[in-house]
Amino acid sequence: MAYIKNIFDRNFLEYASYVIKDRAIPDLEDGLKPVQRRILHSLFEMDDGKFHKVANVVGHCMKYHPHGDASIGSALVVLANKDLFIDRQGNFGNLYTGDEASAPRYIECRATPFSKDIFYNPKLTEWADSYDGRNREPVMFPAKIPVVLVTGAEGIAVGMSTKILPHNAIEVLEAEIACLSGKKFQLFPDFPTGGYVDISDYRDGNGKVMVRAKLDTSDPKRILVTELPFGSTTESLINSVEAAAKAGRLKILGINDFTTDKAEIEIKLARGVYSQETVDALFAFTECEQSISVNLLVIKDGLPVVMTVTEVIKYHAKQLVKILTRELELEKRELLDKLHLRTLERIFIEERIYKGIEKMKTAKGVTDAVIQGFKPFLKEVGQRGVSEDDVEHLLRIPIRRISLYDINRAHDEMRQIQERIKEINSHLKNIVAYSVSCLKGLIAKIKANEELGHGARKTTAGAFAKIDVKEVVKRDVDLRYDKKTGYMGTNVGGEKIAEVSPFDRILAVRKNGMYSVTDLPEKAFAGADAWWIGVADKEVLSKTIFTIIYREKGTGFPCIKRCIIEGWIMNKDYFLVPDGAVILHVDTRAKFIFSVKYTPKPRLKVLSEDFKAQDYNVRGLKAGGIRLANKEAAKVVPGGKEK
Repeated sequence: MAYIKNIFDRNFLEYASYVIKDRAIPDLEDGLKPVQRRILHSLFEMDDGKFHKVANVVGHCMKYHPHGDASIGSALVVLANKDLFIDRQGNFGNLYTGDEASAPRYIECRATPFSKDIFYNPKLTEWADSYDGRNREPVMFPAKIPVVLVTGAEGIAVGMSTKILPHNAIEVLEAEIACLSGKKFQLFPDFPTGGYVDISDYRDGNGKVMVRAKLDTSDPKRILVTELPFGSTTESLINSVEAAAKAGRLKILGINDFTTDKAEIEIKLARGVYSQETVDALFAFTECEQSISVNLLVIKDGLPVVMTVTEVIKYHAKQLVKILTRELELEKRELLDKLHLRTLERIFIEERIYKGIEKMKTAKGVTDAVIQGFKPFLKEVGQRGVSEDDVEHLLRIPIRRISLYDINRAHDEMRQIQERIKEINSHLKNIVAYSVSCLKGLIAKIKANEELGHGARKTTAGAFAKIDVKEVVKRDVDLRYDKKTGYMGTNVGGEKIAEVSPFDRILAVRKNGMYSVTDLPEKAFAGADAWWIGVADKEVLSKTIFTIIYREKGTGFPCIKRCIIEGWIMNKDYFLVPDGAVILHVDTRAKFIFSVKYTPKPRLKVLSEDFKAQDYNVRGLKAGGIRLANKEAAKVVPGGKEK
């Protein structure tokens, strides 16, 4: 059994690690999940400037992704609808209505130039074997921006989940610039559907936000929903409005959906109801307002880590500097190699070193002749000298090129290479300033290309007053209690106790001293002659003192207990008095006088005694009562409130 348990434990850990690292959670470095990374890699490999059928892209991606075409196709559609890295052609679904994309064989896509600027650099990318060992795929793209903040992400793994809200691309890049410049910055979510967002509890990416639809209430008899809250579609929002109307929380005449490339839902109001009165109810009972909890969980250095937005920006600012440094150093090495070869070619042709190989009969003799011919020009060649590989390169130069060799053009090319090397050296010395200029260039590209869809902010950020459901709903439902049958609720006969709303909770103190809190019932048993039934409003109850006068079990002596009912678990029974005690009276007045009538007994002269409730301290719910007298109590007669 222990052996089997070890196998299960090991396999479960391996499965959990795989789901967390290789499926559900994005990596901090390039902000992508594995399937998204493989899709972009496929698009880069297939790129010829033209659109490709999504079905072909999916088929190509299956060389790298071992989970089937359905997961690749749906991930591609989601990534394409971010309007940042993939150009679309055809029906990729509707962000507002929630309509699905057409079949992969009918729609087309290609990588955007912007995605190449951000991700594509094969010489700096680390590669690994694909799942079947036949191909090579990127371990991680050297991303130049914090993609995970721009696109947002959502995923459920084993034992953990991530919920990262999207941010405005320009604002993210400006935050990176501020970080590199040593300035303060703040970032808040921006949603493609617009609307409003309350960022007062965002907590730098690990709190929660309230999102609201944008409503046009200029017409008093109808309300237009012009922008959707994040996470909702027109269909889900309409369903929530209809459900609220059916439950009696809204009074509407009808609802129409005129959404095309922009959201437009018309809510016609019933007679006698006006738009300004209905707005709060829409926010309280429909998807026009929602709360979203966020959790910025990413894979960092191979491990899941919860980070803040600020930490992500700082990480990527450092990463950008490293990537640009590597790019510049790589370009410098390549230019130096090119300059070296151009120098050798110039000397080889101008000084006619190739003439020295005419009489040579062996390959070694040819190589030695070329190397010997360069000896007078070693100062021009530099410290690298002339290697056998250099000789091989020179010997491959065709006669046509030697005969048409343009000395002036060769000198111009070499001068341009040298100028570029000086420019690179300057950038390397001022790498932070160069990084800032790179980010500014990306911002300019986003602003110039409206198709990217990440220009001006779409969502209005701020703070708005929270809607109290209890205040929105009118208390117009009768709560009744039948003392004889012991039933209470909205669908029973008997005495009317209070007017309540469908969202109120009801506190009932029964005859035996037991109390409980329940949702408003249509019909529920509270017991005959219950002591107290009312709305369980914590704000009101926190100021209400319950005075319970009871008879002790065994002795029959009268006791008093004063307490406040502040907290409870729904539908759980609690006791106000010890087991076996008999309650004689329950009162909620702060000050009053009451008389205790004692059971007549021989030699008992005083048969009644008055007490003031306010003379006794308020104690905890679990505390025992205070004994009033060492006499057996028969009953309690409450008096008036003390003046």
